[in-house]
Amino acid sequence: MKLSSVLRWGAPALTAGLMLATAVYAQDAAAPAAEVAPTVNKGDTTWMMVSTVLVLLMTIPGLALFYGGLVRAKNMLSVLMQVSAIACLMMIIWVVYGYSLAFGDGGAFIGDFSKVFLSGVTPDSTSATFTKGVVIPEFVFICFQMTFAAITPGLIIGGFAERIKFPAALLFAALWGTFVYFPVAHMVWSANGMIFGWGALDFAGGTVVHINSGVAALVGALLLGKRTGYGKDIIAPHNLPMTLIGAGLLWVGWFGFNAGSNLEANGVTTLALLNTFVATAAAGLAWMFVEWISKGKPSMLGLASGIVAGLVAVTPAAGVSGPMGALVLGAVAATVCFIFCTAVKNALGYDDSLDVFGIHGVGGIIGAIGTGIVVSPSLGGVGVADYSMAGQVITQIKAVGVTILWTGIGSFIIFKIVDVLVGLRVTVDEEREGLDLISHGERAYHSS
Repeated sequence: MKLSSVLRWGAPALTAGLMLATAVYAQDAAAPAAEVAPTVNKGDTTWMMVSTVLVLLMTIPGLALFYGGLVRAKNMLSVLMQVSAIACLMMIIWVVYGYSLAFGDGGAFIGDFSKVFLSGVTPDSTSATFTKGVVIPEFVFICFQMTFAAITPGLIIGGFAERIKFPAALLFAALWGTFVYFPVAHMVWSANGMIFGWGALDFAGGTVVHINSGVAALVGALLLGKRTGYGKDIIAPHNLPMTLIGAGLLWVGWFGFNAGSNLEANGVTTLALLNTFVATAAAGLAWMFVEWISKGKPSMLGLASGIVAGLVAVTPAAGVSGPMGALVLGAVAATVCFIFCTAVKNALGYDDSLDVFGIHGVGGIIGAIGTGIVVSPSLGGVGVADYSMAGQVITQIKAVGVTILWTGIGSFIIFKIVDVLVGLRVTVDEEREGLDLISHGERAYHSS
């Protein structure tokens, strides 16, 4: 074809094509932007699966070894059994009805039964994250939250370790999870929950896990009474190296606990990661130095206790505090927890065996209220809409108050029910013999 023919017929065609394209583009521009379908990111999904496994590591073997080293040798296996069996029990309860009660639509206080037996959940089901349009598979969200439900009742048994019946521990965990943990989780983390609606901040479980378990442990310690020989006999931890191993596993697993609670792998996740380092390190040192000054020597038990206190305190603030705010929060919490675990407990005379209230309850309260302060942008925090420090702190105090009342009253009633049904405490002779043999027919150690 000649060049003149190409120009003769091609130019008008090109012009018409350009005019058509321009008209279509203008029409598209005038039309509303189409909604972007929520997408599942493989990186987010992988991170959440890793975080879930890390939280399981906190429980078995982390918490089990931490508690096991703190009791006497004759009760070592009883603590390992209680933590491990409760975790297994709560996992089954969670998939049967717990997930539905905690995260079902429901009302302000509790979810509904729409997802009992995980009804309607498939590999294609998704759960929302904190970013619009970004979702994760619902199964991974279910598993992640399941590990929280598994560890929280296990924390409680440290308050009355070495004297509770094994059937009582299991029955209490089942009832407490149903009537205390699931409602508090719903109120704090569900979109239509009462405390969530107030705007209270709890990034990873300061109220849901730590205040909840700490107060329940105190109620249990008071109702079961002191261990035989408490205040008279030497009741010392039997294996502190094992306790440090447990504390280290708790710290490692806590990165899943805190950083995983962002539900995505992004910048906020890295903030929670860093805060979990610095708050914990500051708390460990703070406890160590305060103990060093007050008692003349720094103990390994004190350092391990400070590490856990820092982890507890930073939990609600992990993704909203700046690193320097988290550092201060950890140091303050450890100092106050040390005072409660020593001076206050001795003055009041209660036997919180493994200082669950002194560390988780008190540390959780300080962390939850302190979150209202360290979230401030002026202190390096990420801020929230319409933020005022006084207003946010008041909201945090309200959330703490509701949690204390709910778990305090609920735990008291449940302990009384369990006592009537199976009895709470072993006999004095059984306690002296040790729960390993009495409850499980085996020993942790055998002399040669």
